[in-house]
Amino acid sequence: MFSTPAYAQAAGAAAPAGPEVIMMQLLPLVMILVVFYFLLIRPQQKRMKQHTEMLGAIRRGDSVITSGGIIGKVTKVTDDELTVEIAPNVAVRVVKSTVSQVQGKSEPVVANDAKS
Repeated sequence: MFSTPAYAQAAGAAAPAGPEVIMMQLLPLVMILVVFYFLLIRPQQKRMKQHTEMLGAIRRGDSVITSGGIIGKVTKVTDDELTVEIAPNVAVRVVKSTVSQVQGKSEPVVANDAKS
């Protein structure tokens, strides 16, 4: 039926399975993880931390830009929302996490207790 008979090949010498071989096989994976950490994960965590700090520092009077492109002045700050005035007598409520940039920091509002 077949023109040439199939012969079973002799099994080759067993590959060494010592700890050196295992380390050499895992080394590329470890190096890839290290590169991913320093090039992708660490910078992203740094940006997230800066964004969170920026959101925590927003106060009334700051000029902000939302991720939707709305530019306005903050008139009220709550825990997770901002009221942003985008035109005279036009205010919108914005979720605080959608703020992408604070353009102008205002001076703190000073309460005048004593009238001069």
